[in-house]
Amino acid sequence: MRTIRDFGDIPDECRGSVAAIGNFDGVHLGHLQVINSAKEFAGHAGAKLAALTFEPHPRQYFAPDAPAFRLMNAETKARRLGTVGIELMFELRFDAALAGLNAGEFSRDILASGMGIRCAVVGEDFRFGKGRSGDAEQLSKLGGEHGFDTRIVSIAGDEDCRWSSTSVRKALSDGRTGDAARILGHWHRIEGRVVSGQHRGHKLGFPTANIPLDGLHLPRFGVYAVFVDVLSGPHKGRYEGSASIGIRPTFGENSANLEVFILDFAADIYGEAISVALVEFQRPEEAFSTADELVTQMVLDCDRSRKVLGAHAQPA
Repeated sequence: MRTIRDFGDIPDECRGSVAAIGNFDGVHLGHLQVINSAKEFAGHAGAKLAALTFEPHPRQYFAPDAPAFRLMNAETKARRLGTVGIELMFELRFDAALAGLNAGEFSRDILASGMGIRCAVVGEDFRFGKGRSGDAEQLSKLGGEHGFDTRIVSIAGDEDCRWSSTSVRKALSDGRTGDAARILGHWHRIEGRVVSGQHRGHKLGFPTANIPLDGLHLPRFGVYAVFVDVLSGPHKGRYEGSASIGIRPTFGENSANLEVFILDFAADIYGEAISVALVEFQRPEEAFSTADELVTQMVLDCDRSRKVLGAHAQPA
C-alpha cells in the first residue's frame, strides 16, 4: 500500500482512484461496508482503491485535552487498511486550513483538483466541511459539479447495535471483548513497540512485555487472555499470553499501560513491534497486600488463559 501525505503534487498514477472516505478508527465491519463498496466500484472501473483519512483525528484536533479515545494509532490503522485491500492511502493533515474549508471548497480543492478522484464512497452519516455543515447528499451534488461520482452506503449494524467506533469503545470499557470483536470482525488489538518497564514482573518470575497506551482508548482495567503476535525481529510469530491493563495498584499509582506475560516464552523482544488481541476479560484489576498474593493470582490467571486460548485454534 502506498501512503501519500503531500497533497500539493499528487503523481498522475495516483489520480483517478475510487476513494473510501472516513476516519476509519478501528476499521470495523461498518467501515468495511464502505470499503467493499468502493472496492466493487474500483474493480468495475479498473481504478485503484484508495482510502482518504485524516491525521490527527478531527475530534483530537478540536478537543486536544479530552480523554484519549482512539482505538488504534495511525500506524496500526494504515496496516489494517492495507490488509483489507486499500492500494492508496491519502493521509490528509487535519489542521486549521483544512478545518476552515467549507463543503464546496473541500469537494473542489481536495477531492477534485487535489486528488482527482473518480468516485467518493461514504457512509450515509458522513459529515464534512467547516462546522460539519456538509452531508452525504450534498457531497453527491457537489461531485456532479466537480466531475466525480459518489456512492452512499447505508449505516450497518445488527439486531444489537449499530456498527460504530463508539459501540466498540463502549464494549471495551465494559470488558465485553466478544461484543467488541463482533463489531470489529476481529478481536480488538493493541499494537506498539515493547518498552522497558520497572522489571517487577521479572523479579516475580513473570517477565512482561510492556506497551504504553498513550492516546488510545482504555479498555476496562483488569486481566485478559490474549494472543500475541510478535511482528518484528527474530522471534516473529503468534503466542498465547495473559495480559494486565491498568495502573498496577499493588505498587502504587502508575500511568496506565499494557503488560503481557507470554506463555512458554523466554526471548528478549525489547524494541520489537507486537500486536496483542484481547480475547477474554478475566477479572478486574485489584491491589494485593503482598507480592506473594499477587504471584499466586498470576499463576491462576495464566492457567485460565491457557484454557480460554486453547479453545481457539486461531485468533479472529
